[in-house]
Formats: sequence, C-alpha cells, structure tokens
Amino acid sequence: MSRPPARTAAYPRRVAREIALLTNPTSGKGRGLRTAAIALPRLRDGGLRVRSLMGRDAEETLDLAREAVASGVDSLVVVGGDGMVHLAAQAVTGTSTSVGIIPSGTGNDVARYLGISRSDPEVAAQAVVGGRTRRIDVARCGATTYVTVLAAGFDAMVNERANAMRWPRGQMRYNLATLAELRTFRPLPYTLELDGQVRHVEAMLVAVGNGPSFGGGLRITHGAKLEDGLLDVVVIKTMSKARLLRTYPLLWTGGHTRHPQFERHLVRQVTVAAPGVVAYADGERLAALPLTVDVVPGGLTVLVPQQGAEHPGAAA
Repeated sequence: MSRPPARTAAYPRRVAREIALLTNPTSGKGRGLRTAAIALPRLRDGGLRVRSLMGRDAEETLDLAREAVASGVDSLVVVGGDGMVHLAAQAVTGTSTSVGIIPSGTGNDVARYLGISRSDPEVAAQAVVGGRTRRIDVARCGATTYVTVLAAGFDAMVNERANAMRWPRGQMRYNLATLAELRTFRPLPYTLELDGQVRHVEAMLVAVGNGPSFGGGLRITHGAKLEDGLLDVVVIKTMSKARLLRTYPLLWTGGHTRHPQFERHLVRQVTVAAPGVVAYADGERLAALPLTVDVVPGGLTVLVPQQGAEHPGAAA
C-alpha cells in the first residue's frame, strides 16, 4: 500500500520576514554599536532574517536604507536616535516598508511617542519581532519628511551656533550656545500662512509639530497627535530674556501652554518666514526660512509593542 503524502507537503513553510538593521555607530556616544550587538541575537532568535547595515556617514547610510527598501525588505529597523528615524523616513515614506526602532540616541522622542523601551534593547527588539504595525502622520517640507518637530526660532539658532562650535562636546556645548545666543537674540518678525490665512507676529520662536516633543522630551508642541492629519503650529510671542529663561523648564511638562504669550494653531499646511533663521527638523539641519510644511496623513508605518506590552516608563 502506498503511503499518503506527508501533511507538510500541503502546507509550504512560511518564509521568514526579512529586515534591514541599520545602525548608527556614533549614536549615544557609541552606544549604537553596543545596542545593536544586544538586539541582533534577539531579532534572529525571533525568526527574522536580518541584513545588518552600517554606513560611514549620513549620505552612505541613507543610500543603504534606500537600497534595502528598494530590494523589498519587510522592515527597515534603525538603531540610533531621532536622527536615524528621520533618515529612515526619507527612505520609507510612501512605501509598504515599515520602520522599527531600537533606541540608542540621546533624545529618542519618536520611541517615547510609540511606547518603545528606551532602556532595554531586547524589549525594543521584541516590538520588531512580535509587535504590531501602526500608521502615523509625517510632516513634509519640500522633498524632506520629518516625524517630530520643526524648530524655527531661538531654539534653531542655538542649534546653529552649537554646530559651529568645536568645543566643548556633548550637552555643555548647547548650554554655552544657549547663553551666547541669549545675549544677542531679539524677537523675530514672522510671517505665517496658516491654511491660507496670513498672520504677522513678533515672536521668540515658531515650532511646527507632527509629534508633541523634541530634544529628549521638550514638549514644545504639547498635545500634538500623530494620527489626526494635522500640524500643530506653536508661537511663543515676545517676552523678556529673563521670562524666557523662566519659561524654559515648563517645556518639559507642557506647562508653557498656559503662558499668555503662547499660541497654538492646528493646520494642514503652514508657511513660515523670518529673516536669518535656519530651521531644524528631528534635530537635523534643514534649510533657511521661508519654508512650507504640510502633513502626510498615515504616511509612515511603524512597528510598536503589542497593546499592554509597553515597557514601564517607555512613554514617560
């Protein structure tokens, strides 16, 4: 008597998901390499086929990301901070490829938004292996997309000054740049076009948020939602330097939204113009004003933990 065919013949083996693991070796003062070394075995043990990639600079890293997406990987998983998520968004927005995040930067605001562990790479890797997908909005400025906040005022000018300094390194550079900029800073004359309505205002800064925070938890666009199809435009109008310094700590809690010089506008498109300002988005240098920003609803698919599986404190 002939044997019946094996049951497995009728059920082809499921092809493992393939991901590209893109690491920034310099993120978090070298923490990126250590984080990738911890996450990589967890990803492979979870049954994923992992293509490990690492660029020598931002340009090469972006090329690697785009090549991986074009080759058809299921997910582009970045090891780094918000700058790496920014890079991934350039390669992935508008495609079917999802983005995973293994945080190892200094800010990690996008991971904070999504409830991804910022302290345990194995837990973050689990969101890639067995998490779920979520579609979020992205902001678009010309050919560039961003996920967090566009800074276009005092904060952007501090970044510009800090980037020109060779010493010191780390956070102290930004502290010194803040003090130096504060000595000469004057309120700026802005022209804003908010969904076609033109407004002129003198202000300390204007921020255009897709998400609620930047810079490691500074909630400048407190209340911004990732899935509402809207941009949050925040204006901090003219105030004294002393009051600006007193207001700064409130950015960590969103308390600045109760300040009388605070304005918030919900729009689908905004044009921001002011003299002498180079804007930053996701902490990356973008371009000089004027700039027009619009929203791409659901433009990015991200991998997030299963509901109820978020790491304690991940969203703090």
